[in-house]
Parts: sequence; structure tokens; C-alpha cells
Amino acid sequence: MTAVASPAEAPAPARTGTPPGPISITRCAAISMLVLALLLLGFVGYLFGLSGIQESGAQARLYTTFRYQLGQDLGPLGPYGALGRTGLGAPVAVLDIPSIGIRDLVVVQGTAPEQLTLGPGHLPDTPLPGQAGLSVIYGRRATFGAPFGQLGQLRAGAEITAITQQGRFVYKVVAIGGSQHPVRDVSLNRLALLTASSSMVPSYYIEVDADLVSAPQAGPAVLPAIAPDEQAMAGDDGALALTMVWGLALVVVSVGGAVAASRWSVWPVYLVLVPAVLAIVWNLYENFAAVLPNLF
Repeated sequence: MTAVASPAEAPAPARTGTPPGPISITRCAAISMLVLALLLLGFVGYLFGLSGIQESGAQARLYTTFRYQLGQDLGPLGPYGALGRTGLGAPVAVLDIPSIGIRDLVVVQGTAPEQLTLGPGHLPDTPLPGQAGLSVIYGRRATFGAPFGQLGQLRAGAEITAITQQGRFVYKVVAIGGSQHPVRDVSLNRLALLTASSSMVPSYYIEVDADLVSAPQAGPAVLPAIAPDEQAMAGDDGALALTMVWGLALVVVSVGGAVAASRWSVWPVYLVLVPAVLAIVWNLYENFAAVLPNLF
């Protein structure tokens, strides 16, 4: 008589399936590539979308501040004004260029990438608009609201108006050139507007040159030197290190959040993790954008 094995003695069913090692590696690689693609896509969205909203908010605040300063005779007259030294990012002028739809565009002091996130920037080692000499203003072509996105459409004879603490000044466009074809203008009192050559892959800058029609005003006798990142088409080298720091912070927080979610309840971890990740990603994008050419 054949003995029947009890359920306890029955052999365990054989385990089937692919070994977990290769699947885990492949899955991690796929997830990493997906996250990287999402980060790059998000950065493009930040540059050409969210940065414009950021610049628009800054322009509204700067316009209110500058109107108050003009009303109180506190506007800057150069590197120093009634409020002391003109700080980088402070409003110094308002531009109107009706032929390309620019109205009440606030110009800030400084041309480094950080200042040009707020709007067009005045090159500090040149006089302010309306003052005797060559005044230079940089503006972005494609990102952070693209305030000078239509600058290349200006033609000779177009009018540019600048308002500063010293009054309202009118310029007439006389020439358009760039870093590859320098403008030749012998006029002593003029305005140069610079922006990137392309909204996709900028390799040089274009320049609109305008002569002062109004009577010039006196400017400061001594002007400050500019930093390397304030030159045309320059980026902020220091922001590259901060970009890597924020990228490392994103990795650490993401890994820490994944470990926490595997050990505790998922939703509380996500409630804490998501705001932290968004803040880190925003700072990562801001610093990465500062590495790009300041006129872009």
C-alpha cells in the first residue's frame, strides 16, 4: 500500500521567473533616464515659460518702486544717487520703443545673468541714458520675458524714449550691427541696445545704435569697472558650482524620500518630500539658467 504524503510533507512549488538582478539594474537605468528627461523638459518649460512670469512680476514691482523714486527725486543719477550707491538690480530708467511694442520697460542696474532675469540691464561702466557719452543696455532675446525679442526688427529712424531721474530723452536709431559687424557711429551721445543673435542657439550679439536727439545731461565723472559676467554673451561661472550643489541635493532628497517611503507610510512622506523637491528643482533651474549667455 502506497503512503500518501501529508500536506505538510508535500514539496513546495518551484519558483519561476527571471532573476531580480538584471531587472533591477534595467529598471533603475530606465527610471534614471526618465527622471533626467523630465528634468530637462522642465528646464525648457522654465526657460521659455515660467521665467517670463517671474520677469513680469519683477517688472511690476520695479515699475512701482521707480515711479515712487522719481516722484520723490530719489532716482539714481549714476553709480550713486540720493539713496547712496545704486545697487545691482535697482531700477535706473524706463524705456519706450513704440515701433516694436515696448512700453514702460524698466531697466535695472547691472548686466550679469542675475540682473537680466529682472529685465533689461544697464552696463555700469557707461553713463545712464540721457547723459553725455555712450550708454549701453543689455536685454534678453528669448528667456525671462524676452524683453528684446523684437529688437532686430528696428529700422533706422525708429524712436527710442528713455525716462530717468534727469528727465525724458529721445533717441533715433541710426544703425544696426553686432559683434560680427561692428556699428560705426561717430556721434558722441548715443544709446546701444544689445541682445542675442538667435532665440535658439545664440552665437553672437546684435546691436541697435541710436543717437541722442534731446539735450544731453551731465553724468558721473568716474564709473565703476564691470565684472566678467557683465560682458556681452557672458555667463555666471559661479552658478555652475551652485547648480551641481542643487543637483546633489536633489539626488540626496530623492533617495532619502524613497527609503523613507519604503519604511513608513507613503503619503506623509510625499507631503514632506514634494515641496522640498520643487524648491530644490526651482533653485537648480535658476542657477543653471545663469550659466547660459546673459543675452539669451
